[in-house]
Amino acid sequence: MATVTVTATVTANATAATPTVRAPAQAGLFEGLNPSVYNPADPIVLFIIQATIVIALTRLLYWPLSKIREPRVIAEVITGILLGPSVMGRIPGFTAAVFPPAGMAPFRLAANIGLILFLFLVGLEINLSYLLSNWRIAISVASLDMAVPFGLGVAVAYGLYNEFAGETGTAPISFGVFALFIGVAMAITAFPVLCRILTSLKLLNTTVGVIVLTSGIANDVVGWVLLALCVTLVNAGAGITALWVLLVSVGYSLFLAFAVRPAFMVVLKRTRSLENGPTEGVVALTIFMVLASSFFTSVIGVHSIFGAFMIGLMCPHEGGFAIKLTEKIEDLTSTLFVPLFFALSGINTNLALLDSGKVWGYVIAVTVVAFLSKIIGGTLGARMNGLVWRESFTIGTLMSCKGLVELIVLNIGLQAKILSTRTFTIFVVMALVTTFATAPLVSWLYPPWYQQKLDLWKKGKIDWDGNPILPPDTAPTAEEKYRQGDAATRLLVYLRTDGLASILSLVSLFTSGQPATTEPPQPLHIHGCRLIELTERNSSVMKVAEIEDHAGQDPIVKAFGTSTANNTARDVFVSGQLAVVPGDSFADALATQAGRGNSDLVLVPWSETGNLAEIPSFFSSVKAGDLLENREFSALAGKIFDKVRHVSGVGVLIDRSLLLDRASETAPLSRQLTKDAAGVSLAEGHDLHAVKFHSADLRGQKIVRVLYVGGADDLYAVRLGFQLAQNERITLEVFETGTPGGDFLVLKAVMKETLGERVVFTRIAADEMHTALLAPATPDVATSLLVILGHLNPLTLNHGSSDDEPAPANTATKVLGPVAARVISAQGKRDASGLTPSLLIVQAKTAAPATVQDDGKKASVAVVAAPKASMESHESAHVE
Repeated sequence: MATVTVTATVTANATAATPTVRAPAQAGLFEGLNPSVYNPADPIVLFIIQATIVIALTRLLYWPLSKIREPRVIAEVITGILLGPSVMGRIPGFTAAVFPPAGMAPFRLAANIGLILFLFLVGLEINLSYLLSNWRIAISVASLDMAVPFGLGVAVAYGLYNEFAGETGTAPISFGVFALFIGVAMAITAFPVLCRILTSLKLLNTTVGVIVLTSGIANDVVGWVLLALCVTLVNAGAGITALWVLLVSVGYSLFLAFAVRPAFMVVLKRTRSLENGPTEGVVALTIFMVLASSFFTSVIGVHSIFGAFMIGLMCPHEGGFAIKLTEKIEDLTSTLFVPLFFALSGINTNLALLDSGKVWGYVIAVTVVAFLSKIIGGTLGARMNGLVWRESFTIGTLMSCKGLVELIVLNIGLQAKILSTRTFTIFVVMALVTTFATAPLVSWLYPPWYQQKLDLWKKGKIDWDGNPILPPDTAPTAEEKYRQGDAATRLLVYLRTDGLASILSLVSLFTSGQPATTEPPQPLHIHGCRLIELTERNSSVMKVAEIEDHAGQDPIVKAFGTSTANNTARDVFVSGQLAVVPGDSFADALATQAGRGNSDLVLVPWSETGNLAEIPSFFSSVKAGDLLENREFSALAGKIFDKVRHVSGVGVLIDRSLLLDRASETAPLSRQLTKDAAGVSLAEGHDLHAVKFHSADLRGQKIVRVLYVGGADDLYAVRLGFQLAQNERITLEVFETGTPGGDFLVLKAVMKETLGERVVFTRIAADEMHTALLAPATPDVATSLLVILGHLNPLTLNHGSSDDEPAPANTATKVLGPVAARVISAQGKRDASGLTPSLLIVQAKTAAPATVQDDGKKASVAVVAAPKASMESHESAHVE
């Protein structure tokens, strides 16, 4: 009886307890859950809120800062300061709702993953071979640039140690360890930010840029080694422990260099990752090595970032592998993870702790010492290598940039309890001020006009006051100059993927003839320059730093060099290069290269994509025939005409394929399917609509037509036509209108004497220009037609002509001139019969209106930068 009673009681209790057990709520908002409340079982919801706020605010702040060339790290830290206790943390409930202490663990985890990946990318960015090639200058500048701020930093550390060492959150450390950390924090330079500033100011390939880059690499490597030593001393409980940690770290570095790296190179060669870029397996292997190395350096008592940094240094740069690997990793790292880390730095910053005059005195002292000590050390090191004072001050100012590397160092000090929150805030303010001031101060110290003046002075073309040093008056007469036959012997060719075929056809006309002179003709120097737009990505900056190695692998440069060198009838020297510049600086880059190479003519192919892009988009809405509506490239061509005017001649080539009436020549591609004899469905018309190519050097008669109205540009156009007509398969037709000048009459006589029946001069009325230029070619066996027009002539300057039909009003009309626009418009109305011409709109080099002024108000020629090659040639003393 008792047994039954007990059994019934247990069953009843179990039945009563069952309804109280429920599964966790899964419906979210519909069950009344608050997504902003941190849930340890599902932390992703709050993390998404935090990351979204950080990324959005960072991008919002970076937009105005980017306009003044400030690095993004400033926006990231300011974002953290705004979200931290200094600003928005003062709003009641904000920190508890968005950044609660319990919910910061996932945020810190993601931030530290980003830090590890970022330090790996920093190591990838450093090319030690570049340091070895300029080691003497790097050591001399870097040693003084670190010694001076390190010594003054130790002096400042004495006051900071006595004032703030015992604050809450600090560990009991000796003054020696504290002084070592402060010295490193004062002496270190932000290498990644430095590369970005040099690139944005177009200084990376100058003398200043080379010295700063090599010195920055040496500074960065030594700084990380000293910081690792400092962290080791803090984490070690006894002196013998610190010695063991140091020895293991050195042994691990040697293991990576002499065991892991050779094995890694074998893997890269077997997977052909050096030639074709890293495979998915190689990327996975690299990430595994980064994480494993970070784990090892962390467990032995050194920070995890040093392991990631060493793996980055270990990776090879051969074949552009480091650049290609960076492209695989950088976007997610720089967009998501890195902003979280630097925002965390701002959140840990509390400006409210700067609450007394003494504290603000230390803020000013730390900022002034950090800034001036770096400037003094870098300036003295550069001056010892023979640079003038202003160049030296520029180098010192660039080396004072702290940026994100300084913030990483400070965060390590905060985590290691070397710094209190107050001293951490002091140094964050210093890092922001010095980083913000670097780019504007360098722009003021080393503007383009001063770079230009210095370069001309070093070449002996001007004295220090800017007065030209003129050579003896040995200039030939006009007739002697014209009899030489060549209007341009040094060509600079803007290489574009879409215009490569057309520009090769034009270059072949220059190389296929020889001037009829008694003396051997001068060899042609043809230099191809391909411009790549600089983006915000680190890989883009790496391409700039390693541009000499990267250029030899570029298929466009190689195709240009091979084709040009193998199709010549005279001696030709061909070279090519890549230049990575901001999109709005393409014209400046061409002007700089033209001045550096003493070019006679810059050839620019018109875009065939409808915009600045070299490869047409499959989904592009721009029609191929809308030539005059290409506003982006029209703006670029206008800038090139303006920037290169006083440096070299300019020729803009509009290929015949852009002038074809596509509506009459090409019907829409049929998508109707039919069946062949085998019963297989095929699309009709593929052979009819296939893209057709023609040889650039067809063995037939070519016709070059030139319009002469008057002015320097038209005269230069006739001279270029004369040079091309040295090829016996070219017939030159010159159409005259207006009153010929004296130089033209001399040139006309020389051309008749030299070319004989292969040159024809015809006078036409002003309203017959486009009719004459587009007339059917005679003889009928001609295979190509090139029309050369001057950019500015009396008709252009008068904004019209006596022609009844006005030129089309659009952007290209203003850039190419009314005559060219009228010819293009007339060609569009012709039928498809006959030859369609290519147009070459040329502009002659004109004398500068003023000489280079020392006050910087005028700069008459393009900026000429010193080449990047061996710096030993610049070590001679220069006195300002």
